[in-house]
Amino acid sequence: MDKAAGTTPRTSLLEQLLKERIVVLDGAMGTVIQSCQLTEADYRGERFAGHARDLKGNNDLLVLTRPQLIEDIHVRYLQAGADIIETNTFNGTALAQQDFFVAHEGRKTQAYFDDVLANDDLRALVRELNVAAARAARRAADQVSDASGIARFVAGALGPTPVSACTVVDVNDPAFRPINFDQLRRAYADQIQALIDGGVDILLVETIFDTLNAKAALVAIEEIFAQRNLRLPLMISGTITDRAGRTLSGQTVEGFWNSVRHARPLSIGLNCALGPDLMRPFIEELASKTDTYVCAYPNAGLPNPLLPTGFPETPETLAPQLRDWAQAGFLNIVGGCCGTTPDHIRAIADAMRDIPPRRVPETQPWCRLSGLEPLTISAEANFINIGERTNVAGSPKFLALIKAGKLEQAVEIARQQIENGAQII
Repeated sequence: MDKAAGTTPRTSLLEQLLKERIVVLDGAMGTVIQSCQLTEADYRGERFAGHARDLKGNNDLLVLTRPQLIEDIHVRYLQAGADIIETNTFNGTALAQQDFFVAHEGRKTQAYFDDVLANDDLRALVRELNVAAARAARRAADQVSDASGIARFVAGALGPTPVSACTVVDVNDPAFRPINFDQLRRAYADQIQALIDGGVDILLVETIFDTLNAKAALVAIEEIFAQRNLRLPLMISGTITDRAGRTLSGQTVEGFWNSVRHARPLSIGLNCALGPDLMRPFIEELASKTDTYVCAYPNAGLPNPLLPTGFPETPETLAPQLRDWAQAGFLNIVGGCCGTTPDHIRAIADAMRDIPPRRVPETQPWCRLSGLEPLTISAEANFINIGERTNVAGSPKFLALIKAGKLEQAVEIARQQIENGAQII
């Protein structure tokens, strides 16, 4: 590690590669695992043979019970042309693993997740899973790199968790949130520490449907980087859930970018939920508005259970569409999400060979804010009204309501500010 900069030599290799060509990300680990038609016994192995709960479907656990299978899948993607492979850790937090390892009935609340995060046995298992997954990917990357003479990279995958800090999950109790920001930050911190200890080159916060969840991951990342005097490249990838162009928590593409750009990511991008046809306009928007590298890894179309593969896009139909994106100047990193296989990645890598990477544009140093939608304060912007009554340091009434937990009345003050013309509160 370069102690002065806090970065690794492999970071420099990756940054140089991104300047030279479009970099290829791997495809869907879960899709290949599904094609293996594993049984409950495969997921249990000897270690979990007597476990009280069903484990089939817990793909992360396979790094312990079927480690060679996971490593072989990584190798297949690398041999197909992937420059970056993701660790098999999409559900590698205590928050995701608790469904398999913690017996619970009834509504899951923040008090329940406090108990989950205090469960030392579960935390130890989470650490073991992530270290093992990172080392499996590292071995595969090094094996193929040594054989080919071309550097390959490992991205530690941090999934969104199955719980949301932002979205309404109970229409009968719209204020209820099963988890809070600090709990998410703590859960992510355990995973991040283990991925780094396992030897990843990159951290990838992916499939983001709730920006507040992602921000918890980003805070944990920055805290750990500071503790370790280390900075790995950071990739951030959101998920647009429909044609309206918003995340599940309601943000537009530009609003999402404004929310996370402070983390100084190596790349910003989109993955999952949509196929290439529906994702294209949103990748185009990112490419035009971001001053960092753009990464895209769409699904192989929308899921269709009537098709033999479950997805409509074959390698022969997906690759030309992504080649069109590359020729239009949208891409720096490209790969595949749900439904994509090593054959898809091979076709994508072949399609990118003669196309230069997107040139990262310079952007004006304007104030860029976001709620659900972006607010950019440029030199041409009109007068901006700022409502200050939702500041606990400036409004004794608002402060008293917050201290008393009277959040609905506090929100009413914010609503009045907006109705009276405030664009920022």
